[in-house]
Amino acid sequence: MSVKKRRIIPPTDDEEREINAGIAADPDTWEMTDEEFKELRPLKLGRPRSESPKIPVTVRLDPEIVTFFRDSGPGWQTRMNAALAEYVGKQKRRA
Repeated sequence: MSVKKRRIIPPTDDEEREINAGIAADPDTWEMTDEEFKELRPLKLGRPRSESPKIPVTVRLDPEIVTFFRDSGPGWQTRMNAALAEYVGKQKRRA
């Protein structure tokens, strides 16, 4: 599988003038100074680290079980985890 490289096409001088005119005309924005740029920090992407991270496993399940959960839409793995957690809770109460 090949990966397409994105080509960045810089704006023309006329486009750059239009962009700068738009910035100057918008009271809700401004062009950052060099000092403001120096204060920027990288954005941390992703979810915060969980206090109880999940453990990745490989498990073989009957097709009807997987189909049932998948057909319920996005979040099906979370719902499957909740169903298993409920089962474990019931078993612990029986013990």
